Amino acid sequence: MTGKENAQRMEKIVSLCKRRGFIFQSSEIYGGLNGVWDYGPLGTELKNNLKQYWWQVTVRDRDDVVGLDGAILTHPTVLKASGHVDTFTDPMVDCRTCKARLRADQLAEKNGVKQCPNCGGKDLTEARPFNLMFQTQMGASADPASIAYLRPETAQSIFVQFKNVLDVSRKKLPFGIAQIGKAFRNEINPRNFTFRSREFEQMELEYFCRPEQGMDLLAYWLKERIKFYEEIGISRKRLHILDVPEKERAFYSKGTFDIEYEFPFGRQELEGVAYRTDYDLQQHIKASGKQLDYFDEESKERLVPHVVEPSAGVDRTVLALICDAYDEDTAPDEKGKLETRIVMRFHPRMAPIKCAIFPLLRNKEPLVAKAREVQALLRPHMNVFYDEGGAIGRRYRRQDEIGTPFGVTIDFETLGEKGEELRDTVTLRDRDSMKQERVAIKDLPHLISSKIR
Repeated sequence: MTGKENAQRMEKIVSLCKRRGFIFQSSEIYGGLNGVWDYGPLGTELKNNLKQYWWQVTVRDRDDVVGLDGAILTHPTVLKASGHVDTFTDPMVDCRTCKARLRADQLAEKNGVKQCPNCGGKDLTEARPFNLMFQTQMGASADPASIAYLRPETAQSIFVQFKNVLDVSRKKLPFGIAQIGKAFRNEINPRNFTFRSREFEQMELEYFCRPEQGMDLLAYWLKERIKFYEEIGISRKRLHILDVPEKERAFYSKGTFDIEYEFPFGRQELEGVAYRTDYDLQQHIKASGKQLDYFDEESKERLVPHVVEPSAGVDRTVLALICDAYDEDTAPDEKGKLETRIVMRFHPRMAPIKCAIFPLLRNKEPLVAKAREVQALLRPHMNVFYDEGGAIGRRYRRQDEIGTPFGVTIDFETLGEKGEELRDTVTLRDRDSMKQERVAIKDLPHLISSKIR
């Protein structure tokens, strides 16, 4: 696609997200809060499906990973020890022409001179460091001793709770601690819809190991994370692996890979998989005076574990799911005339609604009653949606547009009016192919469940 076509595609996606209840601008009735977003009914379901599947494959399906849910409010000494207080900065410049504040490292150049992306001006201030952390006060007094921070990442609570988790879980190396939670960064220039936001959610794993295992586990977790994205329905051809050069890695990293996705606005990072060595635990050992080491019962050796960290953004992955799923094709309307169909081709396990249930006619009580029976039958197994309003073709289109993979229509055959052999059967429609098959009602729970797992 050309740049213009990609921009138009992104505009359509943003419009659909608001129109169908995936994502809303936060505080929109008051002019909006820049870089902050609210998830609507469908967006909430999509986001929860993603988090639940990540937790399932990362924690529950494994014997070597346990979970943690750390606090958002963070002791300042934690972030002082980790380096965030002193070094968690972006270079910021001001445009003297339009007064915009911009990240210096993301400015385009023309004839070797950096210019403002808003007005094209070249009269920019010198770059200066801007700390990205949100600071707050705890308690009734407003003195330096009451300062706390909204965490800029979820990882640090895992490191400071390492010893407690190790003692209660009795895990042996290698093992991991996983967490899903909110993080906050005061971005200079939030942009690209939800991609770069000031409030966001992370899915992070800190996988602790012996030093000699680090590089092998880095390769292992990179492979596992690529497999995860394929399993949730993201096209492999749009995923790319960047081996981050040494000069661009954090100084303590022995290896970092970025998993990138081709968004309509360009190739951007979805997740980082980094071998962080023992830097974080050593920093907290020095700052706290506490022993955060591991004792090997077999070798009688004490060591500070190294760590491999796969760190994914929930909101970025949700956006990738939406961008990857968005499609347009043609389908016949009720009169047989071809029209453009917007369809969200979510993988069934990610789709916000798994199955829609339609009585053919809303004014035929036997059809409605039977449709309600089907709804009650399926509801314990999956998220379903009942819709009786409008022509059946219109109802199909509404569900296609939100990515519902299956539709069940209750018609007169279901009632046995066209032969007893069809009684208590329904038509099961596939979203992508639009093909329909006749299925017994009693078989629906197993049949659909097998397709959405």
